[in-house]
Amino acid sequence: MKPNPEPTPRPTRVRPTPARRAALAVFAVLGSAAVALATANASASGTGNDARSQLTLIAPAGAGGGWDGAAREAQQAMRAQGIVNNAQVVNIPGAGGTIGLTKFAGMEGENTTLMLMGITMLGAININGSETTLEDVTPIARITEDYDVLVVPADSPYNSVDDLVAAWKRDPGAFAFGGGSLGSVDQMIITQLAQASGIEPTAVNYIAYSGGGELATSLMSGTIKASVSGYVDFADQIEAGRLKALAVSAPEPVDAIDLPTLKELGYDIELTNWRGIVAAPGITAEQKTELQAIVTEVVGTPEWADAIERNQWTDRFLTGEDFERFIAEESRSVNDIWNELGY
Repeated sequence: MKPNPEPTPRPTRVRPTPARRAALAVFAVLGSAAVALATANASASGTGNDARSQLTLIAPAGAGGGWDGAAREAQQAMRAQGIVNNAQVVNIPGAGGTIGLTKFAGMEGENTTLMLMGITMLGAININGSETTLEDVTPIARITEDYDVLVVPADSPYNSVDDLVAAWKRDPGAFAFGGGSLGSVDQMIITQLAQASGIEPTAVNYIAYSGGGELATSLMSGTIKASVSGYVDFADQIEAGRLKALAVSAPEPVDAIDLPTLKELGYDIELTNWRGIVAAPGITAEQKTELQAIVTEVVGTPEWADAIERNQWTDRFLTGEDFERFIAEESRSVNDIWNELGY
């Protein structure tokens, strides 16, 4: 994605309905309880109150998703190499990560907790009308990138993206797509594909799921006709011949994924699903430096290198002011995408 060189005003966001606000409030209470329990458990273990003694990694999503997977891979690397004495993972699911973000932003000065995040959170901030943004936390590092693939059931009549688009255009409302949470990179790709194909973006029938397992099941049962999600979410089913992959969202061909890119097929779409780590607001410069050092050590371990290979991630480590600038640029770009798409 190309950065917008000039800052743009924060866009008008879609405001949640009263029912959605009530649901978000319930998630926030549950998230608070989860973090409080983790903190209590860490304190009871007799460890100190610095990040090397105890560290909580918040995955702002349910178990089994990309953020959860990255958090647990980091946890294993910390344990294997003794980087942190007591590393825990806490899940705070809901609203594309914005429930976890809101809770975390309220943990002023908390220097023993980190949170996973990424491009999906930027979209969810916009779509969910979140008052809390990434300006309210402390950037630490970008850690990985991967790419989405467009898939259909193995017995689908669509053998190419063009086949799929032709059927989709005939009745957009009846053509159900599945992907991750509202505002996710999955939804951005599907909505951009609609626009590139002459389909009104707001007419897209998009169903949000909590993980790749649910998506694969829905595809094979016929609940949805197509899906866009991370390649690793579907790899086993593709290899087993139960799902058929049509294209990848990468800007150029990916050696490990034998698929054409959407750009090669004439659809000017390229989005990267990057993941990063942030710290709480209000920590000291010394505490921020220590947390950056911990993450830097993690990505240098053989355990993390193995995780990169197994999950078919791309190592895109970035920290310091470069990462802060990257977040600002990506925030503007994601907001521009949703504004252009009419959301």
